Amino acid sequence: MYDRNQLHYVVVTGILIDENGKYLIAKRSEKEKAFPGKWTVPGGKLEVLDYILRKKDTSEHWYGVFEDVLRREVKEEVDLKISDVGYVTNMVYLRSDGIPCIIVSLDAKVSGKNPEVNLCDALTDFAWVNLDEAKNYDLIEGIYEELEILDKKIKTGKTDGWRKD
Repeated sequence: MYDRNQLHYVVVTGILIDENGKYLIAKRSEKEKAFPGKWTVPGGKLEVLDYILRKKDTSEHWYGVFEDVLRREVKEEVDLKISDVGYVTNMVYLRSDGIPCIIVSLDAKVSGKNPEVNLCDALTDFAWVNLDEAKNYDLIEGIYEELEILDKKIKTGKTDGWRKD
């Protein structure tokens, strides 16, 4: 049974888009506890230091925290700069220790032409893929559907949210 007041982890992930409209995916190290060897997109946990040392945007609130987390994580994991951050979808899962984890999936354009990807130790490979090419990778469950959501949003300006057919 779960305590309705139980704390959650919050994770922000980003589907990065290059100038050719391809998406960056990266392979997790086999040493990773969660999803070893699977392909994913950059991201990481929200930390108190992501906002607490910043000046508040109102008397009580900080805005743009998810976008800042994504910028930090993208820089740490693949050494890229991003812009034009937007919303894709969100989800919740229970970690192996039973703690709920909320994941907010964002998208962003990669800054500059021919960006050079430099992977952190937790990632072992990367690829720039279109939606069709992404099918050839062992993605973490749900990542492909997030790519579909974003692809539809880019092509039509609309999204129906996450849907597993």
